[in-house]
Amino acid sequence: MLSFLQNYPFILAFILGLIPALIWMWFWLKEDSHPEPAKMITLSFLGGMLAVLVVLPLEKLVYNYQPDPHLLSFILWATIEETAKFAFVYFIALRNKKVADEPVDDMIYLIVSALGFVTFENALFLIPSIHAGNLVDTIVSGNLRFVGASLLHIMSSATIGVYMALAFYKSHVDKVFYTIAGVIVAIVLHTGFNLLIINSAEKNIFLTFGVVWVGIVAILLMFEKIKNINQNTYERQ
Repeated sequence: MLSFLQNYPFILAFILGLIPALIWMWFWLKEDSHPEPAKMITLSFLGGMLAVLVVLPLEKLVYNYQPDPHLLSFILWATIEETAKFAFVYFIALRNKKVADEPVDDMIYLIVSALGFVTFENALFLIPSIHAGNLVDTIVSGNLRFVGASLLHIMSSATIGVYMALAFYKSHVDKVFYTIAGVIVAIVLHTGFNLLIINSAEKNIFLTFGVVWVGIVAILLMFEKIKNINQNTYERQ
């Protein structure tokens, strides 16, 4: 069995990447009082996975240009990832308001896309450990990715969704402004997390993850608020 997994490491890597994503997806989808079509959820998830294929060569170009990463490199990497995740799910679901017909839907689809992205990214990250037959390292790495990278992508993509949801009933100009602002904030959060990981000693890693958990709690609170947004809310303002 171990030999089979070493020969085909992507199988186990994909399963280990998929399981945490499915757990997170179940958690967020059950919070939606008006469930989205399974087809659109699946397409958004696959779109997030496909975004990885676009991101990797672009990030490699950044690395080739600057092999010794500095602040600009981290900003560019975060920009590439957040823009790609958003672009794929936008053309799949968000631009169609017959699909994303409630403010909270923007958050749901962006989170699902982020989970697709992190599933594929985690799988690629775990392949070397599986290929080397180091299952313990694979499990430990998988758990860290579950806590760290998965939460980061959920938080950053959901942040864009929050901004879009807040502008759901506003004018087209406002929607564009809010969306751009959301993407910028997501890039800042993503960059900040990566810099903390790189610059923190091992003893501070859990503090870094704790910051992300605080961000997730904030997203949950905003999620509950956005579920109660409706047309009348804006008409009374």
